[in-house]
Amino acid sequence: MPDILIRQYGKAGHITLNRPQALNALTWEMCLEIEKALDGWRNDPDIVLIMIDGAGERAFCSGGDIAEMYAAGQRGDLDYGRNFWRDEYRLNAKIHAYPKPVVTFLHGFTMGGGVGVGCHGSHRIVCENSQIAMPECSIGLVPDVGGSLILAKAPGHCGEYLGLTGDRMDAGDAIYAGFADHYVPQEEWEALKVRLAETGAADIPSHPAPDSRLAGWQTDIDAYFKDEADSEAAQRANKLMARNAPLAMATCRRILVAVRENPDIKTALDREFRYTYRCVAQGDFIEGIRAAIIDRDKQAKWQPVTDEQVTAMTASLGENALQWEDDT
Repeated sequence: MPDILIRQYGKAGHITLNRPQALNALTWEMCLEIEKALDGWRNDPDIVLIMIDGAGERAFCSGGDIAEMYAAGQRGDLDYGRNFWRDEYRLNAKIHAYPKPVVTFLHGFTMGGGVGVGCHGSHRIVCENSQIAMPECSIGLVPDVGGSLILAKAPGHCGEYLGLTGDRMDAGDAIYAGFADHYVPQEEWEALKVRLAETGAADIPSHPAPDSRLAGWQTDIDAYFKDEADSEAAQRANKLMARNAPLAMATCRRILVAVRENPDIKTALDREFRYTYRCVAQGDFIEGIRAAIIDRDKQAKWQPVTDEQVTAMTASLGENALQWEDDT
């Protein structure tokens, strides 16, 4: 079976991530195939909306397929990851700015690279088993794929909390924090897809969203990131952040400040790419992957962090910066 299914379904262009055995982890080739489909449908009068979903029961998309990035880094190949991220980020920008409705069905795990495909759509649907997160700091990366834009727009300091801890959001949290729009029980999804394909109208009949833990913690989260609180939220943040790379977390905070000043998808991706471009050679990414998925010892040896390092990881890339096409 192909890793991705792309077809016309009534008036909809329908994309299904089809690696359920790998929790639909996103490969480089899958990114290119999604982009090719979106480019082909952009001016197709027979396609009036896009639907993106994931095969299997466990995940929309658990993230990027990073094992090959580790292997390339071990070989001293810095270009593999840089080129992958260039193409992936271009796709993220295209989804964000797409001129037709993009309806995404975010069941199960939607993490990392899955956020880039699923959470920049115009109509983002979650259900009772949705679990959305940006856990990149746990592997020495920063929240990327344009996720820093969503984090920067989240209420108060929720962006810092979610980005630095990597904590998971359920459906209620995802809607509260701006990663999703509609709560629809999963048993209604197939009928909804049929209706979307038949009518071409992105009319989503939302149900009331579940209560949000983050909403209840908002005051405590804001106080925590002003160094003013000891609370349940603070204790959870401390526990989760203790496992993460200090350089990645410090850089994440620096990125969120910059994106809040200019809340635009291209600003977010540009700032993220400054870090990911350098993360194999200068950051903790290889060590983070080793500890998380290669040796699985969960004992990453992070480098200490200084302001100078953060500045170096966020400096302009000059001629190596992302280049944007007019149609993104």
